[in-house]
Amino acid sequence: MRKINLKREQNLCEMRTTRKEYDFSTMKGNKDPHASRLKRQVTMRLGVDIIHYFKGMSEETGIPYQQLINLYLRDCVERNRKSAIKRESRSRIPV
Repeated sequence: MRKINLKREQNLCEMRTTRKEYDFSTMKGNKDPHASRLKRQVTMRLGVDIIHYFKGMSEETGIPYQQLINLYLRDCVERNRKSAIKRESRSRIPV
């Protein structure tokens, strides 16, 4: 009986030890069921200067530039900021 328990304890100890390498290729990721309510993918045309600005900030901070844009827009919403720029009619925009 002691031999069986000893073997079982050894197996448990082996299971508890940390492996040097793990194979994540077969692992299935669990998606957050609430994520779709938090963010939505959109397509926007941004000026090249705007993209360069946020990509530069991204390099400085280590935060992805899309996330920085989202954080900036969220700050505008939370502070209820309004744009001082008035949109001109389409006929005045040079082609």
